Amino acid sequence: MRIKLASKAGFCYGVKRAIDLALSTAKEKAGNIYTLGPLIHNPQVVQNLAENGICEINDIGEVKEGTVIIRSHGVGPEIIQAAREKGLKVLDATCPFVARAQKYAHEMAAQGIPVYILGDPGHPEVQGILGWTEGKGSVIDNPSEITRVEHPKVGVVAQTTQPLSNFQALLEALQNQGVEVDARNTICHATGERQRAAMELAREVDVMVVVGGKNSANTKKLAKICQETGTPTYHVESARELRKEWFLGHEIVGLTAGASTPDAIIEEVKKRMNEMDQMTNGEEGMSEAMEVKSPQAGELVKGIVVQVGMDEVLVDIRAKSEGVIPRKEMAFYGVDNLQEIVKVGDEIECVVIKAEDNEGKIILSKERADAEKAWDGLEEAMEQGTIIKGVVREVVKGGMLVDVGVRAFLPASLVERGYVEDLSKYLNQEFEVRVIEMNKQRKKVVVSRKAVLEEQNARKREELLASLQEGQIVKGIVRRITNFGAFVDLGGLDGLLHISEMSWHRINHPQEVVKVGDELEVMVLKVDTQNEKISLGLKQVLPNPWDNVEEKYPVGNIFNAKVVRLAPFGAFVQLEPGVEGLVHISHLADRHVEKPEDVVKEGEEVQVKVLSMDPSEKRVRLSIREVNGERRSAREARPRKQEEVQEQNVMNETPEEKITLGDVFGDMFKEK
Repeated sequence: MRIKLASKAGFCYGVKRAIDLALSTAKEKAGNIYTLGPLIHNPQVVQNLAENGICEINDIGEVKEGTVIIRSHGVGPEIIQAAREKGLKVLDATCPFVARAQKYAHEMAAQGIPVYILGDPGHPEVQGILGWTEGKGSVIDNPSEITRVEHPKVGVVAQTTQPLSNFQALLEALQNQGVEVDARNTICHATGERQRAAMELAREVDVMVVVGGKNSANTKKLAKICQETGTPTYHVESARELRKEWFLGHEIVGLTAGASTPDAIIEEVKKRMNEMDQMTNGEEGMSEAMEVKSPQAGELVKGIVVQVGMDEVLVDIRAKSEGVIPRKEMAFYGVDNLQEIVKVGDEIECVVIKAEDNEGKIILSKERADAEKAWDGLEEAMEQGTIIKGVVREVVKGGMLVDVGVRAFLPASLVERGYVEDLSKYLNQEFEVRVIEMNKQRKKVVVSRKAVLEEQNARKREELLASLQEGQIVKGIVRRITNFGAFVDLGGLDGLLHISEMSWHRINHPQEVVKVGDELEVMVLKVDTQNEKISLGLKQVLPNPWDNVEEKYPVGNIFNAKVVRLAPFGAFVQLEPGVEGLVHISHLADRHVEKPEDVVKEGEEVQVKVLSMDPSEKRVRLSIREVNGERRSAREARPRKQEEVQEQNVMNETPEEKITLGDVFGDMFKEK
């Protein structure tokens, strides 16, 4: 006998956390320790806790001193307050998923809007969430209970074990009334995954064993799911309840466990099952006789494939003759090669169509057997909101046909999160989908892949929000550009790169710096987890032109610059992209200036003198007047220098070269 354990079984994170907290507290020997209600629905674990000095109480009033542990279901704030007023130490072991639902409910109530809680009104988790709504909450057991809502806006949370389909139905009912809905999906995905794993395993094995407390709601649900597959199922709390006759003649046995079942009990059950198998091998057992039987039309039979032909498959069903499965009865979609579906030696289930046709053959249908088995699973999947798998078989008008055991319709609008033009690329691909509509009588099933993708995206968003820190450098892809900035995809969540954070210099439009499809390294400036908003910066990861501005533009020097904008008090000029300075109106010219535009205009190239520099404040004082003044002084100084040179030349002349009055009038004096 081979034992297969479900891929998801046993303790969930919230339960394990509560147990670990309780046992670690007991080891500290900090006095009397109590749990408010059973910590988990497992008598063995509760007994073990009692042996470690942890007692169960039902009311805070029963305790005078000591430590009280709040179980994973959580409680309302009034209970915690009452415990503290009595001087009791409170250890909160509320499951993080439940605590999140409490937090959301409290935030919505603080906004003054009514809060709807989808769940079982009598469940302690729901009662705890209700306590955090400050009297503004209402419990909805079923979306059909919704009556006329008188408020323009409401909040919605859900019990963590609710089916997703119920949550979506409630949102739709509210939105159909035109109500604005602040919906927070607080459903724990681990519950659905555990149920789906149990259902898939039950379909593969001969017998199913479910381990967990008889009072555990989630364990009883697991047992019900397994039973509905048609596989014999046994619910036990411990290995002592196992019976050898359950496993006689069976080759594969499935094993799963509820969220309150520790690994030690699962291993104990598995060990006991192996021991029973070894004992049975030494006995005669209950081997099946190869008796000949006469199947009836409509009967579900099991058989072994003995031959795979071109147009039919022969199956040994232990009848007087072998059963025949025609090609068209192998699957609802067209089959080109029968060996792609079954091989010789495979065990398959079929429905008898005809006990005997005109040629004496027993006609079988694998497609009908698969469909009957699938319908039960589909009903359960829709009720629980669990994910199922299907293969795309055909593109039709408005969508695709998906094989989920029966023919299901996947509308084109529900294939991806966005619009898809060509659906043919999905042919023969396996999808994860959710059942959103079904009618067995009409053989109608509608599924959605978009719902699964949205859920996955929501999980990614939560994980990403939790991991991002201010100042962190991350990579992203530009998805959309607006006038005020660009939205950058960080891997499931968009952050806003504002135009003011794109460059150290002024830009008029984001397209001057980035374009759609660009991969960027950006800095996380701010994370708003409540509203799922992220602010990003690009210039923060680029060199800052102000870092060495004092070295590049020393005070007193003259540089070329460009006028970028005018103000009533002066002109702003750009020394380089990202470095701008102010030329005050009094420094625009050496005369009185009424308006800056009388002297300069935007885009004009000018020369400026650096008067002062303050990099910490990013301020530069510049002057055009002093540049012009220096030029004028230079021009005025130039003629004086020429005269000085001429005077010096005269002084340096030799006596022979000098002209005197005697040289001019000497001859006249001689004549006189």
